[in-house]
Formats: sequence, structure tokens, C-alpha cells
Amino acid sequence: MPHFFYLARCSDSSLYAGTAMNIEEREKKHNDGTGAKYTRSRLPVKIIYHEEFETLSSARKREAEVKKWSKEEKEKLVTKIHQAA
Repeated sequence: MPHFFYLARCSDSSLYAGTAMNIEEREKKHNDGTGAKYTRSRLPVKIIYHEEFETLSSARKREAEVKKWSKEEKEKLVTKIHQAA
């Protein structure tokens, strides 16, 4: 079963990085207020980017990597994928 690294845009324009097995369900959890503590005060959130991995470990490694980036670097990642689409 695949695992995902994702970026979610919060209502204050901040970006939240996380992992999930089901992107749609994870977005729903965030918006129900049962997701991450960070997003609870920044609802609604929309998952705007994701990458697929074979293992949870790989997805979490990517999450840890991206969480170290500046917001500008994260925005470039999101922009790059939208330009390719």
C-alpha cells in the first residue's frame, strides 16, 4: 500500500507538511479538527501537493527533509509541480 508525503495550505497561507496513506481522508481529518494540532487553528486546509512512496519510512524521511526548508523553498516545490501540470 502506498504512503504519501504531502503539503497542505492552511487558511493563513502557511504550509503544513505531513504523511498519510490516504490523501482525501487525511485532508478530511484536518478539516474535522482531528488532524495535527498545528492545523486546528488554521482551518480550512487543502492538500495542494503530494509525493508517493512505497514505505512509510521513505515518506517520513521526505517529510523531515522538507520541514527543514524555508517557506519560499516549499512554495517553489508547489509552483514547480503546478507549472508541469
